Order: sequence, then C-alpha cells, then structure tokens
Amino acid sequence: MSCNPTQISEDYVSENRSGVGGGISDVYGEDSATLDQFVTPWVTSVASGYTLMRDPRYNKGLAFTDKERDAHYITGLLPPVVLSQEVQEKKVMHNLRQYTVPLQRYVALMDLQERNERLFYKLLIDNVEELLPVVYTPTVGEACQKYGSIYRRPQGLYISLKEKGKILEVLKNWPQRGIQVIVVTDGERILGLGDLGCQGMGIPVGKLSLYTALGGIRPSSCLPI
Repeated sequence: MSCNPTQISEDYVSENRSGVGGGISDVYGEDSATLDQFVTPWVTSVASGYTLMRDPRYNKGLAFTDKERDAHYITGLLPPVVLSQEVQEKKVMHNLRQYTVPLQRYVALMDLQERNERLFYKLLIDNVEELLPVVYTPTVGEACQKYGSIYRRPQGLYISLKEKGKILEVLKNWPQRGIQVIVVTDGERILGLGDLGCQGMGIPVGKLSLYTALGGIRPSSCLPI
C-alpha cells in the first residue's frame, strides 16, 4: 500500500482544526502550541562533514578521533592530529590569559561558544572562579553596551513591537523543542546602565551559560529572550 506524505500531513492538520474534545476550534493556537511538530521519520538526517564541524553542539574540533573522522566523513577536513579536550582547554586558557582587557576575553569566549559548545562549557566548569566575572558581571555590562560592535551571529530570540499580536508565531520559530528554562530581559535597566534595548541580549545569554555550567541544564533546553 502506497503512502503519500503530503496527504498524511493534510489529514493531520485537518484533524487538529477542531477544538479539544470536539469543541470550538483553536483559533489562536493556544491548545496546539505545545504539540510536537509533525515529522516524517524518513526525512531525518544526521549531520556529517562540514555541517557537523560547523554545528557548535556537536563539533569537537581536533578532539575527533581518527575513527570518528572516518565515520563522519571529516577525514582531511582537519589537521592530521588528535588533541584531547583537556589539551584544548589548556591551550584556550593560555590564550585567554594573554588578553589584558576583560572585553577581549568575553569576545573570545563567545566565539568559542559559537564554535564548540562542549569545550566552552568544560572551560567554564573547570575555571569558574576565573571566568565567571568574564561571562557575567561585571564584564557583561560593558559587553551589552558594545553589543552592536562585537555582534557575531544571532543568539537568543528577539521579540519587538513589530511582533505585537503574533508572539506565539515568533516563539514557534525557535528551532529547539523541550525548553525548560527561559530568561527574559527587556533591556530597560541592565546593571544600572540604562535602557540598552536589544543589546541587553548579553544578560540572558550569559545567565543561561551559568545555568548550564553550574546547574547542569542542557544548552538546548535554554531560551534567552
């Protein structure tokens, strides 16, 4: 018996147009907001090659073993040397300590977080007393003031006045499901520095980094807004 994925999707949607228990339809989407997305298992793909190396959640840098490089099709895409996470940690800490300006350390750490989450959090966990003032107060205050200048890639979810009336749609755009912790700031009073607007994103990003490093919450379960 043949199965048409398009027809399945259409049937799934039509079944969910009626309200819970056959009542009034869910006009605003409140009932269906927590429903899992309809996913066809045959389109699920596993990251490999360049895609794997550029995904900070799975990238291990030079810590990939020769066996892992063959299995994930990244042999030749990295220098032919294997460095453990511990060795990488020592190298990164050595480089960080060369900076004399705290904001430079902050930028370097954020770059690492965007490349290699595992190494970033290991670094933070093993050196929390030294790096806590860099990731959060007091350095994060200056980072927020200059956020527009040091901006690299999007972090967190931005909800502006333009999204009035469609916040639910914006929330659905966040790629991760199973969110456990949300940290929200309106940027109005960042550490007594005044209204910094969307540049206040550094606060929820930094705070959630600490929740992961010190509280053991998975980064994929955190949502900075």
